[in-house]
Amino acid sequence: MKKITLMICLLLTAAGVNAQQEKGIIGYNNWLDNWTEFKPHKSESKDANQILAGNITENTKLMKRNVYILQGNVYVTNNAVLTIEPGTMIIGDVSTKGALIITKGAKIMAEGQETDPIVFTSNSSMKKAGDWGGLVILGDAPINKFGSVGSYNMDLDPALTVYGGNNTASNSGVLKFVRIEFAGKRVKGADTFNALTIAGVGNKTVIENIMVSYSGGDSFAFYGGDVNASQLVSYKSINDDFKFTQGIQCRLFNSLAVRSSYLSSNKDGSRCLEVKAYEKKSETDFTKKSTFVSATNITMLNDSEKIKADIQAGLVKEAVYVAENASLELKRSVVSGFNPAVLIDSKTEINADNLKKIKFEEMFFNQCSGNIFAENKSDNSDLENWYGNSVFFNVYSQTDNKETFVDVYNAKRPDFRLQLGKITASSGK
Repeated sequence: MKKITLMICLLLTAAGVNAQQEKGIIGYNNWLDNWTEFKPHKSESKDANQILAGNITENTKLMKRNVYILQGNVYVTNNAVLTIEPGTMIIGDVSTKGALIITKGAKIMAEGQETDPIVFTSNSSMKKAGDWGGLVILGDAPINKFGSVGSYNMDLDPALTVYGGNNTASNSGVLKFVRIEFAGKRVKGADTFNALTIAGVGNKTVIENIMVSYSGGDSFAFYGGDVNASQLVSYKSINDDFKFTQGIQCRLFNSLAVRSSYLSSNKDGSRCLEVKAYEKKSETDFTKKSTFVSATNITMLNDSEKIKADIQAGLVKEAVYVAENASLELKRSVVSGFNPAVLIDSKTEINADNLKKIKFEEMFFNQCSGNIFAENKSDNSDLENWYGNSVFFNVYSQTDNKETFVDVYNAKRPDFRLQLGKITASSGK
């Protein structure tokens, strides 16, 4: 009997050593280590010795031993495959606002390694958001626009920026252990580029371990398609961290968005998660699937050390926005330091049918001035009561970031996992 008791104690001790928090980003170890960079301003760009320009029309391999400068809009066309070795650096040219576009039918095989990531960055000596364009991947998976076709109109060649089709399982390649820094150029007469645009991409495409830092536009923008994505990091983007629209079916797992009260835009439309059914209602085919996002183990936080003061000063807005006709299932996730945590479009009628399409379960809402609100509505007690129901297992807390996360203010190697024991926090509002 003593042996059995001793065995149980040893097992419990081992479990305690390896214990991990169940909400927000997870991992027995900090998966941000090795391949991420939280101080990209201080990382010196190497001098380029190869130029990427014009169209890449045949299979091409970029080598780690070279440094490539992206001049102007570079298109991978003609069903070509662009392969990038681990550790390769590609520099977006500031003067020509370089951008890399993987056209429909072409592929990118950018499979970095945890200890040797692929890096897209700026060649400016004073790097800042919007220095260069970004990375655009266009596929032939379904979107909900009429004709199943869209075009990424950002002062690009319209013949080369078409996306959408009927192939849910299409494969646009691999993006793994990749960093994209200081992208998101502003386009004259248009909007801003996104750091990474995924448009009409199918579910055979691998999208894992990608860090976007200091984007002038959205960090990750998904226009239609059918996508699985995990271990994505958006760090101090000016616009949205994750934008979903045009009927995308997305499963997002174990990902992080860190916003700054002073860097992230406070204008309407800049959120951690923005979930929309469409961009333009007049172009939308409502017989097709509407946007559906299933997001699990996501951490969204405002990294300010004085969140309450920033909320009172109007520097902080909502973390999550759900527009009419869109569906979101957000589970086992953390929202910390927003005003409010979630905002539901004013055009969405608050009723049981609609709320079944907008799910928040096993959530940890922390230091938020209001949790789940409807837009332009002063009394949100109906929503707070609905999502506060014990069947959803949502937890509410008011603890500062330092106590909430493992090592949030470590400048070089922060750890944004939730501290053990936080799921036992008071469930009172």
